[in-house]
Amino acid sequence: MNSAQKQILKTWIAAGLWLFLIAGESTDLASAYNTSRILYPILHFLMGLDPIRFLIWHFYIRKSGHFVGYFMLSLLLFRAWRATLRGVSLSGWSIQCACIAFFMTTLVASLDEWHQTYLPSRTGTVHDVFLDSIAALVAQIVIFLWLSFWNRRPPSVIETEMRSQSG
Repeated sequence: MNSAQKQILKTWIAAGLWLFLIAGESTDLASAYNTSRILYPILHFLMGLDPIRFLIWHFYIRKSGHFVGYFMLSLLLFRAWRATLRGVSLSGWSIQCACIAFFMTTLVASLDEWHQTYLPSRTGTVHDVFLDSIAALVAQIVIFLWLSFWNRRPPSVIETEMRSQSG
């Protein structure tokens, strides 16, 4: 296996591990009941939250978890597809990779919520699929902006010096 193949494998392992994390969180272990048993004592101790205010915090913590989880999945899938597809610059942005990563993330979110409809302790909702898809879209926008900035910035003094020494 050459170094390019190893790099591709590493990117897909990272995306696959993140998928396993999402799948694990889709079980009864990460139900609202189970997460509240852990989070309420912590937030009550740290902030003195009463049970009513905790419900609001708990809702936003869980939705933030959705956003962060699917943002990261979209980012990791973009990275994996960019490494895999031929003709795509490893330093640049690709609409093809962005679209594939977005639609794969949305598919995973849909399947995750569909799976949760079969668990008595979970509730699968279209709202969560929408939130997860927004997270995937935001991830792709952030990648585009980051790579656009990074590729347009003037080289630093150190980078210029390194290029002149190597050439």
